[in-house]
Order: sequence, then structure tokens, then C-alpha cells
Amino acid sequence: EASRRAADGYTISQVHEGLLVATETGITDLAWDDFDPIALMTASPQYLVAGKSDNYSNFEEFVTYAKAHPGEISMGVTLAGVPHLHAAMIEQAFGLEFKYVGYEGTGERVRALVGGNLDVAIGDISSSKQFVDNGDLTFLAVGATDRVDAAPDVPTFKELGQDLELNVTRGIVMPKGAPQEVRDTLEAALQEMAQDPTYIEQTNNAGANVGFRGQEDYRAYLSKLDETVKSLSSVLAP
Repeated sequence: EASRRAADGYTISQVHEGLLVATETGITDLAWDDFDPIALMTASPQYLVAGKSDNYSNFEEFVTYAKAHPGEISMGVTLAGVPHLHAAMIEQAFGLEFKYVGYEGTGERVRALVGGNLDVAIGDISSSKQFVDNGDLTFLAVGATDRVDAAPDVPTFKELGQDLELNVTRGIVMPKGAPQEVRDTLEAALQEMAQDPTYIEQTNNAGANVGFRGQEDYRAYLSKLDETVKSLSSVLAP
């Protein structure tokens, strides 16, 4: 709908990583650069979450075991979706091979993980932390740029040797060709809002972090991620 609107500065929309995956898997002809990115506003870091196992208790042990047993680790994802992308990025970065099991939503695959029907899954704080606190699950690694306050003992993938960002981000875009003055005005307003304590609190309560990036930085993030998605498109295609 947003792509069909006039680029007159009166339409805004929101995108996340799902658009990039949908483009490369042939679900839509639209691409992220059919729009003008204005500002990335929030990010929900994604975690590699493990069920109970006698074979590994941390990420290093997991990698060692997974390399010794290629194709045997069952990984819960949304097939051809963002969790599938994130799992494939881990595979690519660390030279692993998973056995994928598809679930429609995060809650569904986390329940399967708790029930012992999966070995690992892609999850987040809101879906998984209560089970980690109970000792039913373990956070092996997080795809944030820095350790997350809600799980300070969980290492980032960067600490573990690979500069991976595994986030579900949400950013504001406009139909391509909107006036630059309008884009700059909206960017400035969103940057101001990103510093508002009430906005930050409400975003945190919804299970995400505020992570503002302006037009140039947001475009650079999407461009880099798009290269990664393209390199994994054959793995992700349904």
C-alpha cells in the first residue's frame, strides 16, 4: 500500500528484516530500496536458545558438538522467515549444519524447545527469559552489538568471534522520492522521540530496545543485511 502512494511526504510506513527475506525468496517484488529509509527506531536482539542437553552448556561446547554431528542438531525457526535467516547466518559464520524444523511463531517453537522436541531455536527475551530463569532453557549467545542488560551473562556473537547482528528491527520509511526536506524533518523528530524517557520505557515494556539510526546509518544497515540475505537466498527459499 505504501509503495503505491504518492511520494509527497504525507505517507510513512514501517519495515523490518522480513521484507528483505520476502524479496529474496520471491514472496514479493518489492525491495527495501523501493522506499526511502528515514530512521531505524527499535531493535529486538535475537538469541540462540538451547534446551536441556548433556552435550553442551555454552556456545563453544555447542559449536564443537554441532561440528562433530553435522545435520543432527534440530533448529526451530519460521521457515523462509527472519528466524530462518538468523539461524542460517549462524550456520554460515561458524561452519555448522542444522536440521530445520518449521514453526509459525516464536512462542510455538519455544514451547517445543521446552518440551524437548527441539535442540535449539531462535528466540528473544520476551518469549524465553522466564524459561531460562527456571532452568528449562539456556541462552547460548545473543545477536546484539553489546551484552543486554536483561541477560548480562550471555555473550554476543562478536565476543564469540563473528560480527553478527541478529535483530528484529523496526524502522520508518517513505515512498521513494519524498522531498529531502520532509525526510530530514521527520528524521529529526524521530531522533528527538528516541530520547524521550516515556517512549524508551514503553518500547522496553514491549520487549524491544530503542536503537536510533538516521537515514545514512539505517540505509547502510539495510544494504549490508541485504548482501547477507542474498548470499543465503538458496537456503531460505521455500
